[in-house]
Amino acid sequence: MRLVIFGPPGVGKGTQAGYIVARLGVCHLSTGDALRDAIRSGGANAKDLKACLDAGQLVPDELVAAIIVDRLGEPDCQRGYILDGFPRTIGQAEMLEGLTSRLGNGLAAAVFVGAPDEVLVERTAGRRICPTCGRSYHLDFAPPDTPGECDVDGSALEHRADDESEAVRARLRVYADRTEPLLGFYRSRGILVEVDGAAEADVVARQIEVGLGPYAR
Repeated sequence: MRLVIFGPPGVGKGTQAGYIVARLGVCHLSTGDALRDAIRSGGANAKDLKACLDAGQLVPDELVAAIIVDRLGEPDCQRGYILDGFPRTIGQAEMLEGLTSRLGNGLAAAVFVGAPDEVLVERTAGRRICPTCGRSYHLDFAPPDTPGECDVDGSALEHRADDESEAVRARLRVYADRTEPLLGFYRSRGILVEVDGAAEADVVARQIEVGLGPYAR
């Protein structure tokens, strides 16, 4: 199955993507991972990509899309994929649609995980991140076994500056302006699956499983 998952910051997209990967055996692609992999591989786009990042510039949509499409052609993605973090805008969605359609691996479904802003602010306030492996925890909902330490490597967990309440509200405003319009885009394509991200993680996972039923292929 070929999917994209999107929704506001703090809604739990990464957690749900992990569940989907485990259940369906598809590859999980985030924009950040794909860009880092492209630089390490030294492929055709690596030099341009590294130059953009070293200069602190935004990577052009065309370059991001090309890198992701290249990644989707690799053997571990042949059973399907889930895109997390791309597309973020209508323009990116249109670009991805054109590229994947030409390659015959277009999206089967787009999963939208939504929740009220106040729920998202509360969730992100309690989030802690391992700076070494990137694993995410929550003080109330998914605490580490040892307070303040990553279960995987023992690193001291961090509370990111962009998880502070005001920063989250600012990110939500950007999301509403740039990414929320994808709801209408994918609804018009007839592939939108909407779930309630305010529910417990296992309940959300079940909603997604049921919602994806008609799109399984």
